[in-house]
Amino acid sequence: MKMMKISMAAAAACLLTTSAYALKTEDRVLKGNMQVEYTKVPGEVNTLGEMLTKGEFYGRLRSNMFWWDWDNEKAGTTKDNNMWGLGGSLVYKTGFYKGFGATVGFYGTIPMDSENNINGIGTNYGKAGKDTYRTRPDGSETAIGVVAEGYGEYKGGKTDVKIGRQMIDSIMLASNDTKMVPNTFEAAVVENKDIPNTKIRAGYIMSQKLRDHQEFHSILAYDSGTATNISYKVNGNDDSGVHKGLSVANISKIHGDVKPEMILATVDNKSIPNLTLNGEYEGISGFFSTAIAEANYQIALSDGWSLTPGVRYLRQMDDGAGAIGGAALNGKAATNANGGNATARAAYTNPTSVDGSALMERIVLAKGPLSLMAGYSAVADDADIIAPWRGFPTGGYTRSMAQVNWIANTKTWMVKADYDFDKAGLVPGLKASVDYADMNFDDKKNIALASDFSDRTIFHVDLIQNFKALPNAEFKFRFATVNADPSKKTSSTLATDYESYNEYRFEMNYLF
Repeated sequence: MKMMKISMAAAAACLLTTSAYALKTEDRVLKGNMQVEYTKVPGEVNTLGEMLTKGEFYGRLRSNMFWWDWDNEKAGTTKDNNMWGLGGSLVYKTGFYKGFGATVGFYGTIPMDSENNINGIGTNYGKAGKDTYRTRPDGSETAIGVVAEGYGEYKGGKTDVKIGRQMIDSIMLASNDTKMVPNTFEAAVVENKDIPNTKIRAGYIMSQKLRDHQEFHSILAYDSGTATNISYKVNGNDDSGVHKGLSVANISKIHGDVKPEMILATVDNKSIPNLTLNGEYEGISGFFSTAIAEANYQIALSDGWSLTPGVRYLRQMDDGAGAIGGAALNGKAATNANGGNATARAAYTNPTSVDGSALMERIVLAKGPLSLMAGYSAVADDADIIAPWRGFPTGGYTRSMAQVNWIANTKTWMVKADYDFDKAGLVPGLKASVDYADMNFDDKKNIALASDFSDRTIFHVDLIQNFKALPNAEFKFRFATVNADPSKKTSSTLATDYESYNEYRFEMNYLF
């Protein structure tokens, strides 16, 4: 495995990042984030019967394999593991009668590889690849089969209304379809484009289904279950960015709503040439709200080059969440009665508030098939940023694969390169991606157990290959190596590094 690590890193160092789009068919595009975009859908029909007879089916077969190699295994916590899921989706879209239509999508995956609950009931060592299966209450693995999409739609003029189970993509919310089953929401969403060069969207979101879950559940409440039964955990929000202090138990103590609704509002504007403005707001009454402003301006340079500086500012505003779960995502800054402790609380400026903010900056230099990016993010030394909806606060700026770098007082810089070998006329169908990130977490929070992360560097590469002989197929390989400082949660100067690992992923997709 070590030799494989060295050879993969050496090969990846010679390559460069993913283009915005990968596989294309006559009716769909498989984007770089593995989400399907429909370029040809059923149109208007004349009768109710034709809504069904002139509808269209869209199929997708996929295979996803994962290998996780820890530098040092930690008994009861981490173990080298592998996962392989086979599955796909079948989506049906009706025709539109007087503006009304519908979409239904069934998604499934079957685990094909070895079990990852090796050492007893309730423990599953699966990491990034656990989305290839659903975890049973005893920690073992089983298949997922779920109607993840099912919504009615109305199109009138420049307004589009969707009600039901659907994908939602914004800065903080995303379908994030990089595994086997997408992250979807039960919601009502209205989008309007009547204002020139402007898209406005409003949403009312009631529940969420994470990628390895079969049931829709709370968009916010975490439930850890018990040592021998994790069924509650997998039926609550257990995303990697979840706030564990905002648990079902803690919320219930104050007679709060364990299934609160979210208000979403976004606006995108391109009225000024070369300038893109984005605004976003999420509000969960009784807990917190988040406001985001972003701007990117493209500057034309000589010889076909362009330079695009960008900035994003995020502000998180407390509305009761801090008093329930504390300022830390792991819940350790909460009151003792709610699972926290005094040492962890002392590591935060105001441990009973989730007021927080983050500032991100980047610059992108591009020409033809090549794009180069340098980014920086700084999270204020207030509260951790809450984002358990598979959109990432630092996404597009400093987040690398499988990383959470929006803990309070975390500073990250990243460099990234994208190259389209096909567009350059060098290698037909090949696109590649490389990024390197340096994440500097707050040592005092780590020592106080208020943070689960230590300083680290990440090297990550993606390779995407399409073949002319297989026009509807795509093959994607991903590799990441994480070198972390030994956690400072121990006073020993000879602390073992339990945070470093290598990760390998191989995915195949076929659209039919």
